[in-house]
Amino acid sequence: MELTPVADLPEIRPGDDIAALVAERVDDDLEPGDVLTVASTIVSKAEGRTADLEDYPVSGRAQEIADKIGELTDEEKDPRFAQAVLEESTELLIDCPFLLTETRFGHICVNAGIDRSNVPGHDLLLLPKRPSESAERIRQGLEDRGVEDVAVIVTDTCGRPFRHGQRGVAIGWAGMPASRDWRGERDRDGHELEVTVQSVVDELSAAANLVTGEGAGGTPAVVVSDWDFGDLEGSDELFRSVEDDLVRQALREWEFDG
Repeated sequence: MELTPVADLPEIRPGDDIAALVAERVDDDLEPGDVLTVASTIVSKAEGRTADLEDYPVSGRAQEIADKIGELTDEEKDPRFAQAVLEESTELLIDCPFLLTETRFGHICVNAGIDRSNVPGHDLLLLPKRPSESAERIRQGLEDRGVEDVAVIVTDTCGRPFRHGQRGVAIGWAGMPASRDWRGERDRDGHELEVTVQSVVDELSAAANLVTGEGAGGTPAVVVSDWDFGDLEGSDELFRSVEDDLVRQALREWEFDG
């Protein structure tokens, strides 16, 4: 497998055509079966998902959250940011010492994935509203330019429970299944696999994140080539349902005692 950053992409602005910008730079290098990973940051910028803190009138709940976290950390917290997180979420799983939320498309992350860095001219950068639809638009845009059978993954960087550090994950995808199902296959000792479902979109996102980099030198798009999904069954299930998520059920009963 080979991962190649898409070099020299400009600062993305609202209305920019990501497919066109990528195709101009790697058209000859994209082959059927390749995967293009695109950071949610530039997808959000192209879709105009910027905001300012003054856009969010503060509710009583947001003020309560800001006061609670501020008291714990001995730092003043802006209730407008808490309000933005609430408005981008369908459920607040943890409200202290940080905000863990479910986004409107099912992704669970800190602060609804709202970014406060690399947002020229604005305070906040929100995640795409429907990242899989965003991925499909980019994929279709590549097809319109003669680049066919290329899958697209919209990625984000977030932390992990039980581990330090962040890694890339998929929040949207098009042109490929999210996972491949190993259940029913045999291991090296002949035992049947009963639970193994491999989240390939997350694994490709993490691999791409190794070469995109972070900070000012980051590159927001990567071409993954010489990779094959294989002949296993695929599935688009990625985000656990509430009924199937024991951790979320436990968090609903948990309260922070600082």
